[in-house]
Amino acid sequence: MDLSAEGVPDAPTLLKFRRRLETHDLCKGLFAALNADLAARGLLLREGTLVDATLIAAPSSTKKAKRERDPEMHQVKKGNQWYFGMKAHIGADRASKLVHTVVVTAANVADIAKTAELLHGEETQVHADAGYTGVEKRPEIVALQRKLDWQIAGKRSVIQALAEGAEKEALQAVEKTKGSVRAFVEHPFHIVKHLFRHRKVRCRGLAKNGQQHYTLFALANVVIGARARATA
Repeated sequence: MDLSAEGVPDAPTLLKFRRRLETHDLCKGLFAALNADLAARGLLLREGTLVDATLIAAPSSTKKAKRERDPEMHQVKKGNQWYFGMKAHIGADRASKLVHTVVVTAANVADIAKTAELLHGEETQVHADAGYTGVEKRPEIVALQRKLDWQIAGKRSVIQALAEGAEKEALQAVEKTKGSVRAFVEHPFHIVKHLFRHRKVRCRGLAKNGQQHYTLFALANVVIGARARATA
């Protein structure tokens, strides 16, 4: 859009454009097209997947006319704190750190429940934190009927309970190695939340927010890809 040659669209025009994107699922198509271009450039290697989810806050105020919060958002407790909003679940390429899959849900949906949807089908290894413990036994994972190497973080309480010695030190070294690989899944979240400042939803409903998150993670992939090429 050349603002020197044409006027800025008014709010109704932008609203209609956004609704057309949602109706035809065009943001998901944009995300897929961009990833296809990145894959053609050799950035998506597809041998390993990092899975994780992050909470995105939603307004908890009930001061609107209907005096109700967004019915598609939910609250969940993390640690000792309650959050209200949604989750963005992602599957990212282990080598390039590029996001290849995005799934949005209400905040109360368990991370592990969406694991199967975050796999593209070509990976041989999956990395995840301790919240995904036991994922290989879930029926939707068993139904995939393919062998995967699950690199799931050990629970900290179990490791701390071990007696001091060679066994505990060896296990801690293994967990440190797994953690150094798994940590890269935080890069897309960091870009979306801090570089793009998307810490709170701007729309109501999961459908609208899903389209926005396809766009945000597509742009995050552009940033990650540009950084990779700059350091190559």
